[in-house]
Amino acid sequence: MKIKWFGQSAFLLTSQQGTVILIDPFGRRFLGYRIPELQADIVAVTHDHRDHNQVKVVQGKVELVNKPEHYTIKDVEIQGIPTFHDNVGGAKRGKNIVFVFTVDGLRICHTGDLGHILTAEQVQSIGKVDVLMLPVGGGGKTLDGVGAAEVMRQLQPTVAIPMHYSTKALGLFGKILFDREDKFLRAAGYPGTEVKELNISQETLEDYRGVVTFQYK
Repeated sequence: MKIKWFGQSAFLLTSQQGTVILIDPFGRRFLGYRIPELQADIVAVTHDHRDHNQVKVVQGKVELVNKPEHYTIKDVEIQGIPTFHDNVGGAKRGKNIVFVFTVDGLRICHTGDLGHILTAEQVQSIGKVDVLMLPVGGGGKTLDGVGAAEVMRQLQPTVAIPMHYSTKALGLFGKILFDREDKFLRAAGYPGTEVKELNISQETLEDYRGVVTFQYK
């Protein structure tokens, strides 16, 4: 499987059979981030905010995944687990969906804009996680670095990928809104291994154990 990060919470997964999954697209542009013209079979949306729900970025017909349900699409199994965008039951920022994608025998968990530590029931519903994508930028909008590290410990993934944090592409606006990823790296206790694109399989999963950070351009 190939994994590419476009910035914010937008990832592109491509299975060995060529099935393409786009998660939380922000549109063609989000400040300094860009999503190029692309085609996808599946677009998954974790919550209905404009920097996560721009399905129109993909031309043509796609399978939309935006409910906490079970989906089987081509060679991909998807399970949605209901969560919240804040730590007060959604009262401030609404609902959020954690999606678990089973692709090429690996379980990829994208937590959207998760804003709270998981309950024991949610941990059980999510189950085994090989690769975990989780927000770390805090700012009252998602988990911060310490909270994200705690969720990582709850789910015990082989690989953790931080997202939704301040980068140079976001400029001053990003610095105001979000923390950098280094707070998460310190709390997690792992140095980040930086990649441009991650090619991963059941055989190579252990090679990336720990935290993997992505270049966004």
